[in-house]
Amino acid sequence: MRLKAWMNGREIGRVTPRAGEPLPSNRSVLTRPARTLALLLLVAFLLAPAISQAMEQSLYDPDGEAVGYMDTRDQMSIYLWDGQPVAYLDGQSIYGFNGRHLGWLKDGIVIDHDGYAVGFAEGAFNRPPRLERLKGVQQLAPLRALPEFEPLEPLQRGRWSDVPLAVFLSMGKK
Repeated sequence: MRLKAWMNGREIGRVTPRAGEPLPSNRSVLTRPARTLALLLLVAFLLAPAISQAMEQSLYDPDGEAVGYMDTRDQMSIYLWDGQPVAYLDGQSIYGFNGRHLGWLKDGIVIDHDGYAVGFAEGAFNRPPRLERLKGVQQLAPLRALPEFEPLEPLQRGRWSDVPLAVFLSMGKK
């Protein structure tokens, strides 16, 4: 029995298998361009989470626990870690979707109306945050309400607020 021999998608002749040798399967062999495309798709699939993460900036509470994040692809919307949209960044001001001015983001530190730090973004301090847990599914952000006037910015007190970051951000829910 003679079989066709193939190399790089081209028939190069016919061969007779030796006794005891398994017969080649009839599986289709990917051509070089198809293998290259398959490899590129695999790499893109594997890198997609890393690219997505680069467009999100995590927000941490004073203990370094990830509580929320800003999505730079979604007009700087701020979400709680479970995926609920709660606020957005307008310049350095943080507004809730309900229109309420919540505070400021200054040099990576979330500041409330009394000048206390409520949370921080990675890199604001010389300490690593805790390992982030899995995020919830990001919900659709609501329409932004008419924002209230930005109050005068207070002097920063250099201390942590008693209000947890999750509660602070939740004050912006619509």
